[in-house]
Amino acid sequence: MVGMALACSLATTPLTKHLSVAIIDSSPALANKPCIKREDPPDPRVSTVTPATISFFKDTGAWQYVQQHRHAYFDKMQVWDYTGLGYTKYDARDVDKEVLGCVVENKVLHSSLLSRIEDTDFQKKIYHSRLTSMSLNPSSSSIVVDSTASTEASYARGRLAKLELSDGNSLYAKLVVGSDGGKSQVRELAGFKTTGWKYSQNAVICTVEHSVENYSAWQRFLPAGPIALLPIGDKFSNIVWTMNPEESSDFKSMKEDDFVKAVNHALDYGYGPHHKSSLPGSAGMFSWLGGNVTIFANESFEIPPKVVKLASERMAFPLSLMHANEYASKRVVLIGDAAHTVHPLAGQGVNLGFGDAFALSRIIAEGIAVGMDIGEVSLLKKYEAERKLANMTMMAILDGFQKAYSVDFGPLNILRAAAFHGAHFISPLKRSIISYASGEQRLPLFS
Repeated sequence: MVGMALACSLATTPLTKHLSVAIIDSSPALANKPCIKREDPPDPRVSTVTPATISFFKDTGAWQYVQQHRHAYFDKMQVWDYTGLGYTKYDARDVDKEVLGCVVENKVLHSSLLSRIEDTDFQKKIYHSRLTSMSLNPSSSSIVVDSTASTEASYARGRLAKLELSDGNSLYAKLVVGSDGGKSQVRELAGFKTTGWKYSQNAVICTVEHSVENYSAWQRFLPAGPIALLPIGDKFSNIVWTMNPEESSDFKSMKEDDFVKAVNHALDYGYGPHHKSSLPGSAGMFSWLGGNVTIFANESFEIPPKVVKLASERMAFPLSLMHANEYASKRVVLIGDAAHTVHPLAGQGVNLGFGDAFALSRIIAEGIAVGMDIGEVSLLKKYEAERKLANMTMMAILDGFQKAYSVDFGPLNILRAAAFHGAHFISPLKRSIISYASGEQRLPLFS
């Protein structure tokens, strides 16, 4: 999706739409564009896109294609924990926004971006193949397909990179963009080093059904990890449940009725006391802030809609944190999960990737505007400098949350509850958190 977003942005930007681009992807979804039927239950692989990402999609003209398929906007979110001590609620109206985000199936996002590209006269060629080797002589947005002697001469002078594909094709590129996921072959072949670690957690994902439509996003922190319930439209929701690997194996294989009961147990009662419908005295904790304390009458604790049916297969995957020490070198640049992977507890991973794609597209356009070689490291380092700070900040916040909830300890539970209450009652803090999570590049601090 992230690589396709870059291609879509290049295809719809005046300064870059003349580029010749090759898309190398052996995925069957690209070889045989899936037929997406509304009557089919949603695929469990979904993304929660932020208002900033939605704006990027609208700028490229791709969002109109998303709207032709099932998707679900949400303007409210409730977050709470298993201790029954604290919760907070977020409302888009708190920051004068219409929505907090939109949940869309990954296949819909991918198909919409491809459809938008196909509606342009962009010079693209899709290779349903795999990259097998990459040669980088010392010397962008595009992969130029050419086999002439002059191309070989340019390669020899370091002006192009050479790629060999599993189908026997050889490509020459001013710029190679690695958007091939957390196990990126481009990253490995280019020699980029990474830093990171594995979490002792897996995520179980699936689609579930309710008797009524769900219009809010819900997340509860449990002892082994958070469970999220995300609306996907038509009385369906998506489950992202983080737990230890042994539990994930059990929950993936248990009977469907037992799994539904376990989900409702995790989202309502169970794993500790039930939360109170109000927070008596909590506002007084922050009375020293005076006018910055806000009590909303309609923000009492709510119970999520009950799950009545499992509507898809259950999938499990391991969680990890990974960050490339560098995003760019001459002729090669990384975006999305090839550059960074994060914990899914806030659904921010794909949004960081889309941010990479649109930032790189803009910087490529800026380079073309001043006549630069788009594979020059000095240009690509501008992209790296911009995105590294944004990505590392979000990674640190998400990793901090993961670590804070990996310990069940009385005094720490109280501190976490105080943090929940602060996020609930301190208006500037709440607004900053919502704005930052929506994709605005401001830290979640007082403003």
